[in-house]
Amino acid sequence: MSPRLNPLTTLTAAVAVLVITTAAASWAVSLTVAVSAVLLSAAAGTLPRVLLAAAAIIVPFWLSLLVVHGLFFPEGRTVLASWGPARVTAEGLSFALEMGLRTAAFVLVLMVFSFSVRVPELVAALAARRVPPQVGYVLASTLLLAPLVAARLDKVRQAQESRGLVVGRGIGSRAAAIRMQMVPLVLGLVHDAGIRAQSLDARGFRSAGPRTSYTEVRDSAAQAAFRIVAILLALAAVGWRIVEALSAGSLSALSLSGAGPG
Repeated sequence: MSPRLNPLTTLTAAVAVLVITTAAASWAVSLTVAVSAVLLSAAAGTLPRVLLAAAAIIVPFWLSLLVVHGLFFPEGRTVLASWGPARVTAEGLSFALEMGLRTAAFVLVLMVFSFSVRVPELVAALAARRVPPQVGYVLASTLLLAPLVAARLDKVRQAQESRGLVVGRGIGSRAAAIRMQMVPLVLGLVHDAGIRAQSLDARGFRSAGPRTSYTEVRDSAAQAAFRIVAILLALAAVGWRIVEALSAGSLSALSLSGAGPG
């Protein structure tokens, strides 16, 4: 069995990939990153969960992009179809496709990371680097939020069904059931947050001084070198993007000055 990667290595890789994808601003790069994330999740055995969680975010966002930019893109010139004020333009569809692929790459990379990392190891690795414990707690809470909400919602549903709640097949019945489940869900999450805060205070979460951990996170020189290279590549991509933007701005200024009166 191969040793697990240090969680800081996977976190650095995910952040570097997202930064490089943003700096590239290319649909080909976004598509490559998205396909690579799918292949990695398939190799790790988390593909069904990754696709299900990603679809819940990506599909509504794609639909909004299609409506906003596909039908009402102000810079669109090549009209493919029109219905009153709504116009389907090639430029709008191209922009929606590019933004949709970039968002899909972002979501898939984050989902692959969240379903592969072990949260206790990540918190222990951050604490070993003297990162403030608040940062590790916020990151761990973010990664565990979806499973926590799902588990709490399942308990609420089971409790209500045991008291006679019948959910029909119609949309109205399901919407009424969701409305009845939201109030106890939110109240339960708030109650859990208060209990968790008291537990953290009792264990000296805010106290300063050296800390120990029962979780041992392994690291290696190769992984440390990889993290440095990934950070340098991300910084280089940002620098290249800034230089390209400045060069494009300078060319635009020169063209405007050349078009002015002589």
